[in-house]
Amino acid sequence: MPPKLKPLDQQTIVITGATSGIGLATAKGAAAKGAKVVLAARSEQELSQAAEEIRSKGGQVATVVADVADKADIERIAQVAKTQFGGFDTWVNNAAASIWGRLEEISSEDSHRMFDTNFWGVVNGSLEAVKYLKQHGGALINLGSVASDIAFPLQGMYSASKHAIKGFTDALRIELEEENAPISVTLIKPSAINTPFPQHAKNYMDKEPKLPPPVYEPEEVAVAILHAAAHPERDIYIGGGGKMMSTLNKNLPSLMDFVNKKVTMKLQARDEPPRNPSGSLHQPSNDGKVHGDHPGYVMKKSLYTRATIHPVLAGVAMAAVLGTTVLALQNNKDNKSE
Repeated sequence: MPPKLKPLDQQTIVITGATSGIGLATAKGAAAKGAKVVLAARSEQELSQAAEEIRSKGGQVATVVADVADKADIERIAQVAKTQFGGFDTWVNNAAASIWGRLEEISSEDSHRMFDTNFWGVVNGSLEAVKYLKQHGGALINLGSVASDIAFPLQGMYSASKHAIKGFTDALRIELEEENAPISVTLIKPSAINTPFPQHAKNYMDKEPKLPPPVYEPEEVAVAILHAAAHPERDIYIGGGGKMMSTLNKNLPSLMDFVNKKVTMKLQARDEPPRNPSGSLHQPSNDGKVHGDHPGYVMKKSLYTRATIHPVLAGVAMAAVLGTTVLALQNNKDNKSE
């Protein structure tokens, strides 16, 4: 039996990596729906800015300066949630970093730091959240990626970390289900998202990094995260393009390798020099932005994602389209017979 999750306006939601991109979009969306939010990130300045904006709109928020790679910091996040709001109902492991560059070029120091954030940050957050949620029930939501299923060239270490997150999350879900723990465990798999992510990455290339299409707005990921906070889901892909690539990679891996080799390699760099090669891998960014400046087309919504999280509405819509089509065909037939 799936866990019963509270409505959003009755929840306290913990969000790591909460001061930019997907995390900040989710924090704003959750607060707008009446949830209390606990925001965690490395930058005190960005946390203060985010909290001020949320409070100005009537939201309830607590902040924690924390590095998810540090277990003691993770424990402090949980403690703040308990002290400020009496606990939490959903924990979102969102903090992440990336590196653009060929695998042979990347230093061990940078690779280890990225795994400390992406993988060990999720492990630390998940295990801390589970200790509390086993007693009270709720949702654990981990941010994977389409890169959890596909290996992207020039983001090899990032892809490896997201593969590791998928393996950990799936195994944890099975173990919790086996002991009937009242916890919903969801893995979110975004496609490329228009956040400051490329500018925050450590960049070994001689050009500014760029996300390969299709690219979606971060609010679409926030919609899926907040849906999973109130409705048990196993996996949610953000974007039909990402789901298509994942399916293609599963069934025709050699073809996907060919596409990545011939196409994706060329789509991950702008025709301009690097802006900030160091990125925020080893220090906070201090920009506090939800959106990036992707130079190509950005989709505001994904019909595929909306259909997966609202299957009844999708069914109604498909039935309406089918009914309209049948009626049009019948009218056309009748007109021809006159």
